[in-house]
Amino acid sequence: MPSGCDVSPTPPSIPTDGRVRPIGYVRSGTYARNVSQGPTRIDLLELDIDVRLSDLWREAVDVSDWNLEVVAAFIRAAYGKGYCDALTEESPGALCLEHGYRIPERPMPVQDREAA
Repeated sequence: MPSGCDVSPTPPSIPTDGRVRPIGYVRSGTYARNVSQGPTRIDLLELDIDVRLSDLWREAVDVSDWNLEVVAAFIRAAYGKGYCDALTEESPGALCLEHGYRIPERPMPVQDREAA
């Protein structure tokens, strides 16, 4: 954004009861400054995960009666999808690395812990 550009324009005003009051905004004045900095790595990770879960999102639109059972089924489906995606990645940990997160260490197998 060019320097000197005002990202928080003065809100328009309308006369009311003989006084001038600003028309309210839906978003706060700091929103434009925050958005202009670009998405965070969490925003980008959420977007990447949403793309991977697009088939579940399409199914969620068709649900008219949300209840605990339906929510639990979607949570299980999302978890299972993530688990399968992790197992089938070309490079294990690629999603973490692409978004600037460290790859979690794998726990030591039980038989190795007992021998140690």
